[in-house]
Amino acid sequence: MNAPHVDVAVHEQAELGEGPTWDAATGRLIWVDIVSARVHTYDPVSGRRTVMATEQHVGAAKPRAGGGLVVNLRDGIGLYDAGGTFHWLVHDPVPGRRGNDAAVAPDGALWAGSMRYDGAADGGSLTRVAADGRVTAVLPVVTCGNGIGWSPDGRLMYFIDTPTRRIDVFEFDGEHAVDRRPFAIVEEGAGFPDGLTVDAEGAVWVALWDGAAVRRYTPDGALDRIVAVPVRRPTACAFGGRDLDDLYISTARTGLTAPHPLSGSLLVLPGAGRGMPGTPFAG
Repeated sequence: MNAPHVDVAVHEQAELGEGPTWDAATGRLIWVDIVSARVHTYDPVSGRRTVMATEQHVGAAKPRAGGGLVVNLRDGIGLYDAGGTFHWLVHDPVPGRRGNDAAVAPDGALWAGSMRYDGAADGGSLTRVAADGRVTAVLPVVTCGNGIGWSPDGRLMYFIDTPTRRIDVFEFDGEHAVDRRPFAIVEEGAGFPDGLTVDAEGAVWVALWDGAAVRRYTPDGALDRIVAVPVRRPTACAFGGRDLDDLYISTARTGLTAPHPLSGSLLVLPGAGRGMPGTPFAG
């Protein structure tokens, strides 16, 4: 196990920073502050940043094929066009529930998790949202629909329901996820698995909420790397940069009585490995 140096990409005091995503079309990293209802972007070459307010708490923001963003909001899935105009793709408000993490599958569909604000058991779900807005309930009952990703060959899908402490894996045929089974289990006391990303070698990187670390698991589920971070609550990770070799890590300060000065910042581990090119949402 090693602990390479983690740098600060963006000094920020996000309450609940989440969901870093590399947008190759613009050369920017996109990430969100869920409870502050903000979508952030960061250009690592120029250092330029933008911040956009959303009308609701925003669990995730991903690039669209034609420009703009798809967002997983409190009351459903919304679309921003390249000019910033918003409309609903799926409007499905459920009192006490909000959108959480999301990811775009190789076919361009959005897989979106949700959870209850109070964290109540079985209050969330995992759904597949097609480009035309058709919704399929993949897992109708989860507690905290979180990290989602796919293997390099697209034949496996990974998913985290955080309180279970598991990273689960499914067989994936391009549209359906079946044969759910445990891929790796985070031991008690090491934190809770949150957001994840899959690298070009098929290894799974996962941020550990309350664990002050990011872990890398080999394709067979073996733990082979632990990256310590200076904050208690890293939330998610993603590869970015021109060569997709820098690992960006979002963090949170919510719920902490004495957060570290970097809690809420966007961190980066340069040269961590090699990520996979992402797929923009097809809608």
